[in-house]
Amino acid sequence: MNRKELVAQIKAKKSYLCVGLDSDIKKIPSHLLNAKDPIFEFNKRIIDATEKYAVSYKINTAFYEALGTKGWESLQRTIEYLPKDVFIIADAKRGDIGNTSSQYAKAFFENLNCDAVTVAPYMGEDSVKPFLEIKDKWTILLALTSNSGAQDFEMLELKNGKKVYEEVLEKSQNWGTDENLMYVVGATKAEYIENIRKIIPNHFLLVPGVGAQGGNLQEVSKAGLTKDCGLLINSSRQIIYASKDRDFAEMAGKAAQEIQQEMALQLSVTS
Repeated sequence: MNRKELVAQIKAKKSYLCVGLDSDIKKIPSHLLNAKDPIFEFNKRIIDATEKYAVSYKINTAFYEALGTKGWESLQRTIEYLPKDVFIIADAKRGDIGNTSSQYAKAFFENLNCDAVTVAPYMGEDSVKPFLEIKDKWTILLALTSNSGAQDFEMLELKNGKKVYEEVLEKSQNWGTDENLMYVVGATKAEYIENIRKIIPNHFLLVPGVGAQGGNLQEVSKAGLTKDCGLLINSSRQIIYASKDRDFAEMAGKAAQEIQQEMALQLSVTS
């Protein structure tokens, strides 16, 4: 999915919601555990209930990898089930030397046919380039994350006076364009988004952390929205675990609808 197609979906649905399928076998409703593929059955019902409100789905691959070959089967079935008009993100946080990154890119872009993959920038340009070389695919680079450990490296001040995350944003702009490069910025770092927009005014930001992690949708939207929206705000637990009973899909749909309605309001303010 290219940028034009993504923006068209945002406008059509009046939404920039990304639903996180962080599907934990220990947290899904117990009545699904008797299904042949419990994780896929859970995901299928979540997707059915939320697809009219979401423009994107982010699949945290760790929850699938942890289950071995069965988990990978659930992952692939989930991707194949997703509607063709949604933006599919493999939240895999890869990043290695060039020839290894090429194989990761092939895995997620060619074999699984995802639209985007999250990548760590620590090893530099040659570890990221293989992902950027695939046409109409996106690399989502970790920039400023919401975890407490972000203080260890991302927030360190360099000799030139810039924070490490600012250096990542500035330098990596030369690796790709706003047509194939996004950035992860945690919603709990909303106060930094205004500064980030000065560095990357046009790139899309993937913003996790709204809802269960305490991020504020209104604050993030005010600081980060652009004329093309420029945001994908991820919500995982707040939606997919809205209920652990048999009404889990219905409640997930209601939670997604509430977020979408607020997003429609925020988009109308900036239009």
